[in-house]
Amino acid sequence: MSKVYFSTWKDEQINNIGKAEDSWDESAYNLPAQYDEHSSSKAFIGWDGVALFDKDIDVVKLATEYAHQYQEYSEACGRCAPGRWGGRILYDLMDKIARGEGTVADMDHLKEVSRSMQLTSKCEIGKTVPNPLLDLMEHFEDTFLECINEQKASKHYHEDVEYIAKITAPCMDACPAHVDIPAYIEGVRDQTFEDSLKATRQTMPLAHTCGRVCPHPCEDECSRVNLDSPISIMELKRIGADYESDHGIGFIHPGKRGKKAKSIGKKVAIVGSGPAGLTTAYYLALDGVDVDVFEELPVLGGEVTVGVPEYRMPWSKYSQDIEAVKDLGVNFHLNTKVSVDMMRKFEEDYDATMIASGTRISKKVRCANERPEVQGYWGAIDFLDRVNLYEKFDIPLNQAQKKEYDIDADFVDLTGKTVACVGGGFTSMDVVRCSIRAGATRVIMLYRRDEKTIIRNTTYEEYHEAVEEGVEFIFHSAVAEMKDENDVLKSLIIDKFELVPDPNGGRAQLVKIEGASEEIAVDYLIPAVSQSADLDFVPSEWELDMTSWATIKTNGVDYMTSRKGIFASGDCEYGPMTIVNAVGQAKRGASVMTRYLKTGEITLSDDEIMEDHLRKMKVYDKNKKITGWLQGVPRQQSEVLDVNIRKFNNDEVNFGFTQEQAISEAERCMRCYYIAMVAK
Repeated sequence: MSKVYFSTWKDEQINNIGKAEDSWDESAYNLPAQYDEHSSSKAFIGWDGVALFDKDIDVVKLATEYAHQYQEYSEACGRCAPGRWGGRILYDLMDKIARGEGTVADMDHLKEVSRSMQLTSKCEIGKTVPNPLLDLMEHFEDTFLECINEQKASKHYHEDVEYIAKITAPCMDACPAHVDIPAYIEGVRDQTFEDSLKATRQTMPLAHTCGRVCPHPCEDECSRVNLDSPISIMELKRIGADYESDHGIGFIHPGKRGKKAKSIGKKVAIVGSGPAGLTTAYYLALDGVDVDVFEELPVLGGEVTVGVPEYRMPWSKYSQDIEAVKDLGVNFHLNTKVSVDMMRKFEEDYDATMIASGTRISKKVRCANERPEVQGYWGAIDFLDRVNLYEKFDIPLNQAQKKEYDIDADFVDLTGKTVACVGGGFTSMDVVRCSIRAGATRVIMLYRRDEKTIIRNTTYEEYHEAVEEGVEFIFHSAVAEMKDENDVLKSLIIDKFELVPDPNGGRAQLVKIEGASEEIAVDYLIPAVSQSADLDFVPSEWELDMTSWATIKTNGVDYMTSRKGIFASGDCEYGPMTIVNAVGQAKRGASVMTRYLKTGEITLSDDEIMEDHLRKMKVYDKNKKITGWLQGVPRQQSEVLDVNIRKFNNDEVNFGFTQEQAISEAERCMRCYYIAMVAK
């Protein structure tokens, strides 16, 4: 809710002109009336209307500056005349009126061109830029005519007013890393694959990785959903990355130079080489910061390397993302478990430190007789470590591990075994699908919620591929008790639940069904309910603020901890999260760190401030009607490895699009760029 002087945002009609400020009506939307902690906004103007917060705002200059952004950002693709020429006419005529040289005919022409652009532009930016301009000309016609009739400049035309603009799109807004999705899709469509990859790496260095294992929240907020089905955004991301690696053309980095900037004489230590650590290192290095990354494991990449299976994220591809970071001169230190003394030393020797250590301690399921010493009780993180270290790096089980896990082979061999996994996210899905490939006779997923929730937690594809492979899902269930004989797991007591509606209309509650419990014989119970962070390496005297989840507390905006110069991002800051969320945090953290290293101050860029405002406002509108686009164009489906083949190996399941499929899918993109602008 925001107090406004005037608003047409999303068709609301609020007009407080002539009213005392304390009696102004409020907008129903989270409009950015307060730009940041230091300054207020005078106005916000965007694709869905305009909101004025200050009655002294120069509406003619505001309209002119907004029309100018269409030229400044050059986001019109140029494939239609209204988009190519209409925007230029809007700015030229608006500026002509604003500087006191316009005519009534110019204003009539402005309205005519605006309506033509709304109806005939091919892309959303051409359709929507005229919207707030028409609103201003309609509701403040007298102000425009005053400039025309008296041939005088608008009241603040020659004054310095700060206008801050941001290009966005529904998919970009939903992406935690704010990747310029329409740009990389356009690169695929035009077969300029280097441009596609450059667009991705502006904010997402792990293009191979997030082109394969991202939960793609962007697709849930793709405007194409309002027409038929969303663009296959995730799969199109990998096209540019695969082009780079398959053609051996060297690493394509963003920016004009495409390489590490000249050193600024500052250095940063990073704890952990997972997605958050790699992302922090990448963008710091691009900014000329010298970076050392410290990794406890014998391999780089953190949990994506040892936790995400080969069939889902091939090491040959993830290693290319890591090599791209190395290409910028980042130094990596493997087999280096950071200690309290090392952290103290980092504070002395480095200009800042980023903690990106992840969460690698499996949490318990909290059932009766749950004892880690029982043979057959196997934490999900350790299980996936053993599977992936062998599959990707030929690192076998040692004798102690063979005894602990009751396995004779050098690798995780579950032939003839029954495995039960408790969970409902990506980690649990990786556990059960790896168990199938390890030869288990029966694999069960126990989950307290329902099928829809597990799909929302992972992806539709992931869930249905697991079902195809033979994983049994028992929904609305939980382990009540582990039963063992002489510390060897034998069975589980499983409670069943039902959803009981709240009579007051609240959230339905899970209620145990008395008498419905059953006993299931199992050889392994693998908890994958969540993970916690091991932060024993943080000096206690630092007294870092912690969350109730025992993770490092930041304000979730700039990612600096309660100790100056110590930053945190990724799982250790928020708890277990998706790769793209970790990347988004780390990209923001690296940006803040660079400015901190240069100025000693913690600040956000205007681009970051606008990102936060737009996310609160929600760019995607599920009720928006889409016109002017061909409906019913089918979404492309990439080929996947046959289930009767993939169950017995760790080959990559998803083959990705053919070139023809990729271009066809990219052509479905409606290029929903929007311009948002604040006047300060």
